[in-house]
Parts: sequence; structure tokens; C-alpha cells
Amino acid sequence: STPKFCALLGLATTFALFLTRTPAEVPQMRNIASSLAKRINGDSAVAPIRRNLRFRLPRNQIKSGIVLNPSVTKSWRSHRSFSTVSADNPNEQSGTPPPAAAAAGAYNVLYERGFIKANTDGVQEMLEKEAPVTYYVGFDPTADSLHVGSLVPMMAMAHLQRNGHNPLALLGGGTGMIGDPSGKEEARQMMTVDTIEKNKAGIRKQLEKFVDLGEGKGQIVDNADWLLGLKYIDFLRDYGALFSVNVMLTKASVKSRLEKGMSFLEFNYQLLQAYDFLELFRRYNCKLQIGGDDQWGNIVGGIDLVRRLEQTEVGCITFPLLTTASGAKMGKTANGAVWLDEKKYSPYDYFQFWVNADDRDVARFLKLFTFLPMSEIAELEKLQGADIRKAKQVLAFEATKILHGEEAAQEALKGAKAAFGGGASGDVDSMPKYESSFPVSIVSLLAETGLCSSKGDARRSIAGGGIRVNGEKVTDPELSLDSEMLDDSNALLLQKGKKNKLRIIKQP
Repeated sequence: STPKFCALLGLATTFALFLTRTPAEVPQMRNIASSLAKRINGDSAVAPIRRNLRFRLPRNQIKSGIVLNPSVTKSWRSHRSFSTVSADNPNEQSGTPPPAAAAAGAYNVLYERGFIKANTDGVQEMLEKEAPVTYYVGFDPTADSLHVGSLVPMMAMAHLQRNGHNPLALLGGGTGMIGDPSGKEEARQMMTVDTIEKNKAGIRKQLEKFVDLGEGKGQIVDNADWLLGLKYIDFLRDYGALFSVNVMLTKASVKSRLEKGMSFLEFNYQLLQAYDFLELFRRYNCKLQIGGDDQWGNIVGGIDLVRRLEQTEVGCITFPLLTTASGAKMGKTANGAVWLDEKKYSPYDYFQFWVNADDRDVARFLKLFTFLPMSEIAELEKLQGADIRKAKQVLAFEATKILHGEEAAQEALKGAKAAFGGGASGDVDSMPKYESSFPVSIVSLLAETGLCSSKGDARRSIAGGGIRVNGEKVTDPELSLDSEMLDDSNALLLQKGKKNKLRIIKQP
């Protein structure tokens, strides 16, 4: 067959080179010859394009008698041979466990806190012996704010930086013009350049709250700087030839869309993400990419590309795709996404989101979404029954402090105590507010404030006994709220269910 013929030809060439090598180069030549011999015997399961390129070097390097590094040639392999284990539970981690007696380090911190789902070989050693390692996380500007689902990579970035490594936050000004198909049942809506620029500005402000972007500490970079100027034919000739369509079709982001259809535009996303890693390596010596486990296929495409063209070892860490104990997707509520922008989701509501976490999730969330020492978290894990609420308040306060600052966290705590603690040690002025004229229909007010999604929802909630005004259950959907119901501060308390309370203040 053609592959065997090529392997035989390569073996003959290797033998000829062997006769002219220096003693120091002989072991490397033997490794290559051994690999070619295995291919002749049909032992390789690598796709033909990968088989052909596995040991290809630029001609000028071959002529110059380059001495190959055994640790590099050993790693030039298809992503199929990367060592990793996948857990049945998407919230369980299964990356390489650190040695029991290992000293505290960046990898160990991520592992014990539950960040690591999988990693390529050598990542732990890289972080321990090559510090500082430059690493990156990509954020496509699909909205003008990130949401709670983005907190895992952002917190991981912060932990790595606190342990001596250099972060690159990659804004997808280029890839955002296509849209990542991973996890999507249909194509993302195309955005204008102006919208992408606006979204990038919003995301930049949020990233600055998690990582230090001071001089020489961390950077925010934009892949528009190198993607938008690419020449299509040149890119296809230089890089497209290195990707196998057969392998690309096996990626989860593609397989899940084959029945409903995927545009050629989206299909190209894999190539661009892989090229990002190559550019970041060349520009910033970036050797590590971290991201969600749904990105594994795209990430290892970039690892292959860097290893082939630069003959350098790089790697990745992926995180579990979080769901709550109830099975719901992390960061989603009945009212929509939990945004990180305070204008979209107030600090008080953000605080309440964490307070309302399932009891079974509290310990895991404390590890992932706070910087509390593990010893302190271990003590909070011991709380049972009603005492778990204390751990929830610690989680809510710490998470809110990281995103919105300590002052906002204190205000949210005071508001929560006023709303749910009977006023004890609380501050009603810290509760969420809404100004309204009086008199006003109870149904209209519920819809206007967002406590109910519509007037129909408001009527159903009243019929179900879920609405209260100043603590009294409302039974009449035709009720009109007037000034006589206001307290001394010209306000009343409107409540839906046990957890949603709003202070309605009379307009001046």
C-alpha cells in the first residue's frame, strides 16, 4: 500500500542518514527507524495525514544535521494517544492525581479544589519545573457580559497566577465573528463589528477583577490582531493541509450538529482555535491552554499544530462542565442567566444566587468559587442541617466580594438580613428596590418589577398563594395597592415565594 511504501522509503532514508550521524545523534535516529518499522507492520492506528507528518522536519533542519530532543519526538503523536481518563459523572475530576506527598503547587491547588477534569501528559511537571509558565483561556465576546458559567476558568486563571504563572486572557475578536459551535444545537447569531467591540469592552472589565493585569503580570490579548489579516489561500496551504477532515468530523462539537446541519463557516472554527495556540506560543511563549472539557477536541488540535511546527512540548488542562446537584446547568435560573455585570444582575441578586445553592453543592462551590483556605472549607463542610445556611452565607459573601468588592458584599449581606432575618441586624435600605406610583394594580406591579414574567404569570402566582404584600398573602388578583399600605419610609414589601422580595418605594 502507499503508506507502507512511504514508510519503507523513510526507513531507507533513515538508514542512509544513520551512516553520516555523529555518536550523539544515533539514539534519535534509532527511535525514528523503530517507529517507521512499526508502521510497516501495520501497528499504527494514526490517520494517514498524521502518520505522514509525525516526524516531518523542515529541509533546512535536516541538511544542517539537527539533533532531535528525545522528549520532544516522543510527544509528537496524535491526540488519540494523549493519556487522560473521563469520569462518568461530569462533575467528577479525573486528571492526573498529584503524588500524595507532593508540596503545594499550582497543579495540586487546582486538583484539590476540583478544577481538573483532564490534562495532557507532562502538565504537572511543566507547572512545577518551568515556572513561570504562560497559559491562556479564550473568551469569545458573544455578549457584553460573562455569566456564572465562565467563573470556573476565571478562578482557575487566578489560582495559577497566585502560584507564580503568567495569564493571557484571549478575547475572541476574530473567532467571535464566527462563533464557537461547541455545545450549541444551532448556529450562533452573527454579530456586527461594533457589537463585538462593545462586548469585548464589557468582558475586559470583568476579567480585571479576577486576574492582575499589571505590567509584567498578565495580559489581555485579542485574536483579531492575527486572524483578521490572514490571507485565505495562504492559510489553507500553510495550515489547512495539516488537518484531517476525518479527524475533525469526530470532534464532539461537530458530531452533535451533523444531523441538523453545520455551516462551513462554523466547521472552520477548529482550525482558527488551533492557530490561536500557535500564535500565542510564537508571540508570548504560551505553553498551556485551559478551558472547559467540551473544548478538548479543539484544544488538542492546537497542541498538535504547535508540536509539529515548533517541535516544542505544550499541553492543556480542561475543567468539568458543571451542573448543580439537581442536574441543572450551572449559572441558569428560572429568570435566565446569572450575569457578572452588576447592571444586568445586581450584587444583591448575585448574593442570593449563592445563598440559594443546593445544600449538596455548597462544599464544592466553596472550593471552586472562593479563595478560602482548604482548611477553613473543611470546617464549613462539617456543618449539617440548618447550620448549612451559615456556610451558604460565607459562600455568597466571598463570591460577591470577589466580583463586586467587599463594600457591595456587605450591602448585600445587610439587605439579605433585612429581607429574611426579620430585620435583625439588617438594613432595609440595602434591599433591592423598585419605585412605583400609587395606587397600582398588584398584577401590573408584579409584571413590571420582574417578580413575575407576565400578567398571566402574576395571576397564576396569586391563585397559587405565592404572593404576599407586607407579609400578608394576596388572594385577590384585582387588588389595588394604595398609599395606606406604605410604612413610615413610604415603602412596602412585595414578595413572591420564599426567596424573592422587593421593596416598593413610592415615587416622589
